[in-house]
Amino acid sequence: MDSKTINKLNKLACQIRMSIVESIYYAKSGHPGGSLSSADLLAYLYSEELNINPKNPKDPNRDRFVLSKGHAAPALYATLAKLGFFDMEDLKTLRKLGSHLQGHPNMNSTPGIDMTTGSLGQGISAACGMALGLKLDKSKSRVYCLLGDGEIEEGQVWEACMFASHYKLDNLCLFIDNNNLQIDGTVEEVAGLIDIPKKFAAFGFEVFEINGHDFFEIESVIQNAKQIKEKPSAVIMKTNKGKCVSFMQDNISWHGSAPNSDQFYAAQKELIVILSGLED
Repeated sequence: MDSKTINKLNKLACQIRMSIVESIYYAKSGHPGGSLSSADLLAYLYSEELNINPKNPKDPNRDRFVLSKGHAAPALYATLAKLGFFDMEDLKTLRKLGSHLQGHPNMNSTPGIDMTTGSLGQGISAACGMALGLKLDKSKSRVYCLLGDGEIEEGQVWEACMFASHYKLDNLCLFIDNNNLQIDGTVEEVAGLIDIPKKFAAFGFEVFEINGHDFFEIESVIQNAKQIKEKPSAVIMKTNKGKCVSFMQDNISWHGSAPNSDQFYAAQKELIVILSGLED
């Protein structure tokens, strides 16, 4: 990956974060913390990796992406808007009555959404079904699925993992947003969730661990996962909740809180400084 691509990705991720904060501010509700921690992965996937076409979002030959942690919808919406799936102005209608951008993704109303999600644990099950269907069709398309570390406390996640391993879904790659914070505390405090890599390995996955904010590591792990045969892959991404907004970063109170006017402008000012510091 050359410096030009890195710069492009850094700009895109920063713009996604600006749109996340803005859309949640206008909605007066939403989940900024886990949306901000996901921005770098989404920037890379949608800009560099996924075989998708905004002009033909239902192309049967496309790659699929499932946001199992559906409350991070602001990050996905911002990414899709930047890629041209719908108008950027739509982001200001987040969670508004009549908007196609609700608090959780809806595949029936929003272009680019491959699966309706929100009930935690169900997205990965749908992703497994997609991956098996594609394999049976002998398709080259791949399925990527993003889960939260709090989400993987759901038993349904591990049922889906058994399914993925049993059917050797090597076209499935999971990303676990391991920011270590959920609505009620740290993942260790809430459910004693430790040794996440060992858990996925025990369920038959090829496991990788990366810095989820490093584009070199994101690129490398995706390319490595594509070489794995006969088993699914799980990427444990160490991330910071609320990444790039100083008063939100690693602060549990921003799991599901909307900024007020002063906080919105403070966050945007910080992100503008980051964006202006990136080289052309």
